[in-house]
Amino acid sequence: MNLKELKEKSILLFGKSRAFSSDEFESQLKFHKIKLVSKVDDSVALVVDGRMMTPYEQNESDALYERKTATLEFISIDVLENELAKHIDADTLLMSLKLSKNRERLKSFIQNPILNDELFFRLLKMYSWSNEDFFENDDNRDVSAALISRFYENIERNHNVQYATTGIFHLVGQTKSAVLLRAISLLEPIKFHPKIECAIAMSPECDEEMQEYFFKKAKNPRVLEALSLNENLKPSLVEEFLRDVELGKNVAKSIRLTDELFILCKNQKIDLALNETLTLKMQEELFALGDKKVNCALALNDNLHQKILNMLLKSRDKSILSSIYANKAAPTEILQAAYKNGEYLEELAKNENTPIEILYQLQLDSRYERAVKTNAGFGRHIQTENIGWEV
Repeated sequence: MNLKELKEKSILLFGKSRAFSSDEFESQLKFHKIKLVSKVDDSVALVVDGRMMTPYEQNESDALYERKTATLEFISIDVLENELAKHIDADTLLMSLKLSKNRERLKSFIQNPILNDELFFRLLKMYSWSNEDFFENDDNRDVSAALISRFYENIERNHNVQYATTGIFHLVGQTKSAVLLRAISLLEPIKFHPKIECAIAMSPECDEEMQEYFFKKAKNPRVLEALSLNENLKPSLVEEFLRDVELGKNVAKSIRLTDELFILCKNQKIDLALNETLTLKMQEELFALGDKKVNCALALNDNLHQKILNMLLKSRDKSILSSIYANKAAPTEILQAAYKNGEYLEELAKNENTPIEILYQLQLDSRYERAVKTNAGFGRHIQTENIGWEV
């Protein structure tokens, strides 16, 4: 359909609009110089089936369709509203809302799911939270629910999440959009929820601009700690955090390493050995230091290279071997050999890469039963096989 072709013509609507309120629907039509009528006449060019049609309206719509002419088009309300949404002039709308200070109209647009995300974020930025929390009053609740329902993955499986602050927390963990993260980080109620701020600061999608903001403006030390765990931390902030011993440890074990960052983090070699983005060359360099604590950390690394693992096995150091047998990077044949020898059984019970048949045997022993039941690999097996299990 083409809105320009409907200019100076009429639309017959059966039922009600869906995405737009009744007043807003008429307002949008007037903007395009389209008249809304309730009865068919010669000016009607479009018949629209809306929501909540009465039986009478349905019958009338069907009768019109049966005797339709070449000049009469039939569509659903969804098609028409989507077309209207595509032609909204964002700047004009925002200026109108700003001048009118019509809170209800602003909220209505924020709740409209067919508007594009760019316009949604601009509307959300205009909304005043009145120094209250996300769900502290009805208006805030409606806006928060609109934000969550728009972006939450598989919202249809968990409708209630849109009415809980945990929904916003989950959004931060789900999203791959820096734009969404930035929008959430600027919402006034965030100040009541440091955990959400921390989740944003730690997110790989937290871009450099947001990282700088948190580094300079964060009042809560927990936010800085979370930022130091961001795997995509910008290099200049890496250097800043490395000046602090504890935060430097976080950076060394969490940052996505390049050759340059590896060199920068060398003073934190034990935590660096835990970093799962170490290349084989980097692991070899750390192993060559001959430092027992570094090697123990390497043995715990879930991305331990087979070559380094074999070299660590030759050490025969009990603390290093204990770490290896608890490491899911350890090959099954090594774990099977350890089980046959009756060695490091507790570590095997915790290792999610331990063969299922061995875990079944270990759970019969009360010493290892709890470790097996909390083993992630064993839990996945139970779920896959749909076996009942009481923890």
